[in-house]
Amino acid sequence: MKERKSDEEKLRNGNKVPDHCFTASEASTDKANDQLTNYQIIKFPRQPTELFPFGYPDILVIFVPTSKPIFSPISKLMFKGHPKGLYVAFFANMGERFGYYTMLAIFVLYLQSKFGWSATQAGHVYGGFLFGIYFLPLLGGYIADNVLGYGKTIVLGIIVMFIGYLMLAMPGTGEWFIYGALAVISLGTGLFKGNLQALVGNLYDEAKYDKLRDSAFNIFYMGINIGAFFAPSAARSVRRWVLGLQGLRYDAAIPSLANKYLNGTLENAKELSQFAHAEMGSHFTSLTDFSHHYIDALSKSYNAGFAVAAVSMILSIVIFLGFRKYYKHADVTHKEQKAKDKESVVELTPAQTKDRLMALGLVFLVVIFFWMAFHQNGFTLTIFARDYTVGAVNKATAIIFNLSTFLPLLLAILGIVLMVGKGNSSKVRLSGAIIAAASVVVAYFTIRRLQPEGNPISPEIFQQFNPIFIVFLTPVIVGYFAYLRKRGKEQSSPKKIGIGMVITAIGFSIMVLASKGLMSPHDLAQQGGVSDTLRSPFWLIGTYFTLTIAELFLSPIGISFVSKVAPPQYKGLAQGGWLGATAVGNLAAGLIGPFWDKWELWQFFGLLVGLTILSAIFIFSILKLLERATNS
Repeated sequence: MKERKSDEEKLRNGNKVPDHCFTASEASTDKANDQLTNYQIIKFPRQPTELFPFGYPDILVIFVPTSKPIFSPISKLMFKGHPKGLYVAFFANMGERFGYYTMLAIFVLYLQSKFGWSATQAGHVYGGFLFGIYFLPLLGGYIADNVLGYGKTIVLGIIVMFIGYLMLAMPGTGEWFIYGALAVISLGTGLFKGNLQALVGNLYDEAKYDKLRDSAFNIFYMGINIGAFFAPSAARSVRRWVLGLQGLRYDAAIPSLANKYLNGTLENAKELSQFAHAEMGSHFTSLTDFSHHYIDALSKSYNAGFAVAAVSMILSIVIFLGFRKYYKHADVTHKEQKAKDKESVVELTPAQTKDRLMALGLVFLVVIFFWMAFHQNGFTLTIFARDYTVGAVNKATAIIFNLSTFLPLLLAILGIVLMVGKGNSSKVRLSGAIIAAASVVVAYFTIRRLQPEGNPISPEIFQQFNPIFIVFLTPVIVGYFAYLRKRGKEQSSPKKIGIGMVITAIGFSIMVLASKGLMSPHDLAQQGGVSDTLRSPFWLIGTYFTLTIAELFLSPIGISFVSKVAPPQYKGLAQGGWLGATAVGNLAAGLIGPFWDKWELWQFFGLLVGLTILSAIFIFSILKLLERATNS
């Protein structure tokens, strides 16, 4: 063996082979294993050659550098090789989206509790607000492309959103003041959202990063959803705290009953009276006083939730400005680049520009119907959670509805993944073991505090499932796309969007099944309170899971598609166009509210199934046109 080892040394000293070589016994060590993600394995030949004159079989395992990892875990495939500016955008976006989704989780509930509005009335405001949120990026894109540039426009947007959330946090305001606050938030989001996406796209205009573009937007999208995951729990915690200061507890049936009692449309006040005596005890005076007191306290609890959204804007702007050096080079518009170095600017022919704009327009048309369906999460799906889903669950189910129990379990899973992941160093595995062990201990003590039965759940908390599914499914979907890409079988971006529409239809088919046999919203509104027949929360969870898969096939891929296809001089405007299409879908999400109030539940969800299927058929019918524009 010593003689053979000297042969290896001769090879090294003669510079005949790369230095990345180990003996067969060394190939099982950490040193060799660490190389498995970056090197291919070549064994010595049995016959002498010019390069291997000794010809010893199975003596050395030589690791030759390769551009593609071969044994990487999904997480390494996903995060490797990206510019640092992506992570600045990731965390800045996460802070802003945390605030937005904290507000959105309770928005419809706030309107209905404070003003006693029907689903139709709340839906009009909800849809109009979302329309503004996603339509005004067209204005923001124009301002960035032609006046301020991306960075300055983004900072201005964060400041404007902060002012809007502060306005919404003020208690005791009327309808028109609330409309003004919503307009300010919409303007700020318009300045921020599309331009941050355009900035991320600029980071990947370099040839060495271009192939990572789809993966980059999946990572960027995770930032949105990590923020969104914590948002409903933050809103619920603040609401509990504020109500607790008044000696009150939340019950989904009370706001509707109290508003009906005050406007004289409650036929039987027995249920409200039971709630009032249970909440007030010896302090009960009258149902009128209780109704006013409860609605006022609940409205203030929602105002406090909006204040949390304002605070999150501070976090976002600190991150974005504090780490500017990592994206500064990409903070350049087409107009600025052209003035600086005209020869390096890519100019498309008029025909290419026309083809690309047409492709973008057709994709925008399709995604309108996706967002119309998807954004029922803050509207009819939240109402379904309140009125048609059980309000208390057993211990096993309650674990996933409480952040204090759910988060330790998620961290334990993360720790286990770090422990067993291929290619992880011993330090990473030790860290994983510590995280897993500590999380299991915390989970044990928090779960013990739950009751065997009767643990309350609130309607807004269902909105945490979509973002947490995004976080856990993104590496899986990205890994799936990478697997197909490696074999030359990855679908084009337009085809992925079409698949996403089909999966959306499957998601709402679950709600069609869940709705069969339930009282219509119209009949329930006449009765007041919640439905006599209530469904398991897993119907909604299953729907959110399916819609999440659809979203991952469509939304980050669509943003990446716009980033790639948009003519250079219209990058900010094109991202605004994507969000503008989202705006129209959001407006439609609220405008179909009258169907909710008039139809049977299964008919309403069946409408969403039909529209998304038709959209999928349409995009598959124009697939060649879209793919041609993508590759032009």
